[in-house]
Amino acid sequence: MTTTFQESRSRWGRNNPLPGLTRNLPRVTRIPESERRPSALVDASYGLTVLALVLFTLLLNLTVISQIQHFTAQHRLYGELRRSLAEGSTPIGQLDDKNNPIKPGTPIALLKIPELGISEVVVEGSASRQTKLGVGHQPNTPFPGQGGSPAVLFGRKAAYGGVFANLDRLRAGQEFTVLTGQGKFTYRVIGQRTGEKVPAMTPTSGRLTLVTAKGAAFMPHGVLQVDADLVSKTVPRPPIAYSRVDANQGALGSDHSRMFSLSWLLELLVLMAVGSVWAWKRWSHPAMWVVFVPVLAATGLACADRVCDLLPNLM
Repeated sequence: MTTTFQESRSRWGRNNPLPGLTRNLPRVTRIPESERRPSALVDASYGLTVLALVLFTLLLNLTVISQIQHFTAQHRLYGELRRSLAEGSTPIGQLDDKNNPIKPGTPIALLKIPELGISEVVVEGSASRQTKLGVGHQPNTPFPGQGGSPAVLFGRKAAYGGVFANLDRLRAGQEFTVLTGQGKFTYRVIGQRTGEKVPAMTPTSGRLTLVTAKGAAFMPHGVLQVDADLVSKTVPRPPIAYSRVDANQGALGSDHSRMFSLSWLLELLVLMAVGSVWAWKRWSHPAMWVVFVPVLAATGLACADRVCDLLPNLM
């Protein structure tokens, strides 16, 4: 006997499908509204995830990307120093040939310490932005090779090349050289110190003090200084234009010159983070990754670079 569709529908009920068609389908249970996670918590979790990525970017910049930046900067500075030495235009004092202060970051010397495997271009300035590039010369001190008072060079302990990471291995009697626009000079180490007491020196002699952070990498808790006397002949020192510098040029100083740009970059980063959360909930996930990840990465690295300026210049 033929069974019509209407008869089958009336037999099994209007809302009940045929048992044979739904026998192997999974049962779906609807979660009550009272048991669902509040949307505010979901948004907060997205925001914390973005914050964690930002912190990870900061650590990545400080430990890995900073080394690449330092290598690139040294390659460029070495070329500039060679050219200026060949032209005879390498600075030898606080002012250039037009009586203008030397621009921070200008290459002024080449430091070579064979015992530590160091061959580093020295730049003018000792703030964080300069010690990112290489060993920085404190502007209110003489240039290497000049007499009267110690020349002071700052180098980082770990980040941005960690040039002076093994400075504590230098021992009395070891020698190293510094090449400047006035010639090549040889220094002999006389000892290490961590206090403010400076070894006595004659007014006509020359001295160089190498300064870095004391303590574990990325955790400075003091300053280590290595003093070295000039073995070769001293050269004349140009007149002193200024004897004081900003606090950011001192040991373990931080540079606040780019705080304004950091503020608007942070605002942009927050805006991009909110936009990425919105896109994650409303766009397809691949589209969100393609659009927001490059922007967040670029903005995060720019923020991390400026945050590193606020960290100690010897770290």
